[in-house]
Amino acid sequence: MSRLFGTDGVRGVANQELTPELAFRLGRAAASVLYDERATNAPIVVGRDTRISGSMLEAALVAGIASSGRNAVLLGVVPTPAVACVARQTGGPGAMISASHNPVPDNGIKFFGADGFKLSDEREAEIESALDDPSLPRPTGIAVGVIRSSYNLARHYYRELYAGAPDLRGIDVIVDAGYGAAYSIAPYALRKLGANVTELHCENDGARINVECGATDLRVLQQAVRDRIGEGKHAAIGVAFDGDADRALFVDETGTVLSGDHVLYAIAGDMQTRGELARDTVVATVMSNMGFERALETRGITLLRTAVGDRYVLERMRADGYTLGGEQSGHVIDFRYNTTGDGPRTAITLLAISAAAGMPLHEMVRDVRVAPQVLLNVPSRNGDVLSEELVRAEIVAAEEALKGSGRLLIRRSGTEPLIRVMAEGEDRRLIEEIAARVATRIEQAVRRLSPP
Repeated sequence: MSRLFGTDGVRGVANQELTPELAFRLGRAAASVLYDERATNAPIVVGRDTRISGSMLEAALVAGIASSGRNAVLLGVVPTPAVACVARQTGGPGAMISASHNPVPDNGIKFFGADGFKLSDEREAEIESALDDPSLPRPTGIAVGVIRSSYNLARHYYRELYAGAPDLRGIDVIVDAGYGAAYSIAPYALRKLGANVTELHCENDGARINVECGATDLRVLQQAVRDRIGEGKHAAIGVAFDGDADRALFVDETGTVLSGDHVLYAIAGDMQTRGELARDTVVATVMSNMGFERALETRGITLLRTAVGDRYVLERMRADGYTLGGEQSGHVIDFRYNTTGDGPRTAITLLAISAAAGMPLHEMVRDVRVAPQVLLNVPSRNGDVLSEELVRAEIVAAEEALKGSGRLLIRRSGTEPLIRVMAEGEDRRLIEEIAARVATRIEQAVRRLSPP
């Protein structure tokens, strides 16, 4: 049987793969597995993004929690990092209902321990094993769990955002919340710290979450930044969040899109200057651009790479005591502030660095000279296609062609039914040709192995 949990919780089309019945079972199983000596009496805190299926799955999940005799507290629509923060502050586990950057029909459920960290593979396996355990408790009477709402608990997250009280006066920022979980929190927090904020897609509209907006599509934000330039207005920085706001991407004052690599470079340099970058090291994934790695090297900063997924970055950071890590996609894990990727906090940190230095964002990251990178997605639920002889032969030939001048990465997505093909190198035409050949070979294998 395939593993239910992917790299970021359980995901699927809501009411089709991720059904209320499954959410109920996950609630019962998690309530039985996640409690330890730190969380004996604390409720499970539950947040969600704006998706229209969120309230349905929330009701089922907390019903499962209560049926096991544990209490649940509903936080309402909040970013994923808020759930991690509140879990730490209250001493109870957390659950977030979100499919992050996935399309509107999808949804997901991920869990946090009472320490605010995402669960290990082993702990998730325990939950999965307990889904149909007949010995799980079924209390009655006053032993049944209680469900209540407490939106005020989000104050813990606001306090975290204001840590250090960075002064953002004089900074103009355009916020694209992608109709997701940051729609209210991000503009409010930035304004409170002094920034001049223009809002884009900052509405609670789960029918449009991630639809041609937010971190999944930066075109509208780019145009908004460029329009200000054309109108002769004060230059603005654009920041876009994904559906659950655990990551952020930026558009600099010139209208150029910056990746998570650029953000990590700017924050790492500032932390190094402050003596806060543990062992002058940044942890990122195999997707990070070689140009980012070279720029770090010039500053005496080492880049350590992990498998794709912020959970693997997090595991390496925790295991070896590093303080900063993240992904090219915009996840930034900064242990000075939170235990998971935190889009609003990343925005505040980056804007504060720019304000304090009196330096435009595009100048702060100018040393990151991005090498051409091509990413193609092949729809497939069958990872066995990568073992096909013709596919393997094509991959070997591609790696040989790139030897010494680039690299090739083939992997199954942990959040969507896709196989991702990434090629990177100095010659854009070459990597485009190589990526296309490999993707085509995989598509052919998918058709061969698909049932008629």
